Amino acid sequence: HGGSMNFNSWYPLEAHGKRLSLSLLLIRLIFGLAMAYHGWPKFQNMTTWMGPDTGIPTIFIALAAIAEFLGGIAIALGALTPIAAFGNACTMLVAALFHISKGDPFVSKGAGGSWELAGVYLVLSIAILLIGPGRFSVDALLTKKWR
Repeated sequence: HGGSMNFNSWYPLEAHGKRLSLSLLLIRLIFGLAMAYHGWPKFQNMTTWMGPDTGIPTIFIALAAIAEFLGGIAIALGALTPIAAFGNACTMLVAALFHISKGDPFVSKGAGGSWELAGVYLVLSIAILLIGPGRFSVDALLTKKWR
């Protein structure tokens, strides 16, 4: 109303049946917890986790740590889902492009880097951004209370 965006206008709940919402809950829980797990050590060393001389501005290093850890928790809960999913999508796009620029394969055939995990997390982030968190989420719960 009046140009403000609410959860229901972005993700109409009637579009989310119970089976889809349950599937989204399971995907969000595993994906979000995995992101938080990967992000926790980075979050603890927010500006230094990439090491010296990365060439990446410190603000972006910190934003990646925040997107992975706090964004992962938010995705698992289905809270602030569009913001969390967008942050993770940006972070995983950069991670995938970093590996691709180094010549890493999609799937590693032994020791060495790959962009497989970043690619999977990127696609999950985009899917959750486009589909939404489903009925079984903090976003949906808050939307019901605000109506």
